[in-house]
Order: sequence, then structure tokens, then C-alpha cells
Amino acid sequence: MSSTIPDIETVPLTGPNDRPAPARDETSLHDEILARLRDYIVEGHVPDGGRLSERQLCEMLGVSRTPLREALKVLAAEGLVELLPNRGARVRPLSAADIQELFDLMGGLEGLAGRLACEKISDEEIAKIEQYHHDMYGFYMRQDMQGYFRMNQLIHRAIVDAAANATLHATYDSLAGRIRRVRFSANFARRRERWSEAMREHELILDALRRRAGSELSDILFQHLRNKGSAAITYFAEEQAGPASTPSGKPARVD
Repeated sequence: MSSTIPDIETVPLTGPNDRPAPARDETSLHDEILARLRDYIVEGHVPDGGRLSERQLCEMLGVSRTPLREALKVLAAEGLVELLPNRGARVRPLSAADIQELFDLMGGLEGLAGRLACEKISDEEIAKIEQYHHDMYGFYMRQDMQGYFRMNQLIHRAIVDAAANATLHATYDSLAGRIRRVRFSANFARRRERWSEAMREHELILDALRRRAGSELSDILFQHLRNKGSAAITYFAEEQAGPASTPSGKPARVD
């Protein structure tokens, strides 16, 4: 994945030029910066292990260094970036073994969530997931990966929410940030046509959920995550071998 940020040295984390953030509600400003920065990294604008230029990010986001650093701290806690002592931050690289282990673990969590959700989920919650699925399919047909992925994540999150297990939810959240970028990238695995496969798997997920078939849904979700992990490993191997492309043949914009 190629970076759209010039390869320049990261501005030191401390300095005399800090200015207060624009006069906006601090909480909403923080959330906005965090969301935009997270999406920017997840979209693959900076490669694995790539340095994050503080000056360039401040210019892009239109903020001072202080709120940017706060957002970077949150992303570091999520496992998406690494803070380097006196050297700024970089996108946290993951090895193939890291990816497979994380997706197997996430698959186990989502499998458990699916089993519990089938015991507790309401008709209204299923209807909401059906709408997410419908919207996701629309994005898929339009080859809009960003929209597709947004709906995809809402579906998985809704199943975890329906499990109504606080400990499971907290554990899931602790891992979700670490693999979100990789989870999206798996859809670009060209040889396996992973995006189409994922869409078919989601049809099976929705069908099992409608029938409240907990054991079946658990198995589907676990295999869905395992397949996605394998596809992500394939994608990154292809990335190293040459320029990536989306399923439509256009240059990849990884999310």
C-alpha cells in the first residue's frame, strides 16, 4: 500500500509551537479527529510500519498537535499504531502469524456472540441487521468498498451487542481496533475473490440469525473470520509482490 503522505521526518512530539485547538466542543472535536485519523490509517494511506508525520496530519486534519497526540494515544491503545519514544508514531505492523492468531481469536469471540445472540435477540434487532445487510449489498453491487465495510462492521457489532454479555463486549472491543485495517484489506485478495465470498458468507449469517440457529451461526462466524484472516495474509503477500488492485481492477484504496 502506498502512502499519500510524503516520506518526511516526523515532527517532535514536543515543541514551542503548540497552539490551542479551534474553539469547538472538546469532546466532539476529539471524536471527530479520532474517527478521521482512524479511517485514514485503516484506509491504507500509510503502509504497515510506516511513520506518521505529525506535521502532515495536523495540516490534513486542520488541528494543532495536542488533540492529534491525544487521538494517537487512543489508536495506540487500540493496537492500530505504535508510539515511538522521542520518534513519533508509526502504523503497527502485523506478521502473518499475528494476523492468523488474531482472526482465530476474533472468530471465537464472534462465534460465541452469535450463539448467545440467538438466545436473546429480538425481532426488532434482527430487522435492524437485515437493513444493514440490505444496505451492505447495495454498496457491494456499486463496488463501494468504504460503504460496504461500514455496513459490514455494523452487522458484526450488532450481533455482539445482541449477545448482551459485557465481558465479551469488552474483550471484543479490545481486539477490534487491532484488526480493523487488516479485516478490510482481506476483501482485496484478488486470487480468492474474497469480497464476493464474504458477501455469500453474510447471506448465511443472516439466514442462521433469522432462524436463531445458535450453533450453526457460531460455526459460520468462526469460519467467516478464519477465511478473512487467510485472505488478509494473501492480500499482504500480493502487496509485497506488486501493486494491488480492487476487485474492479482499479488501484486499491484499503480501508
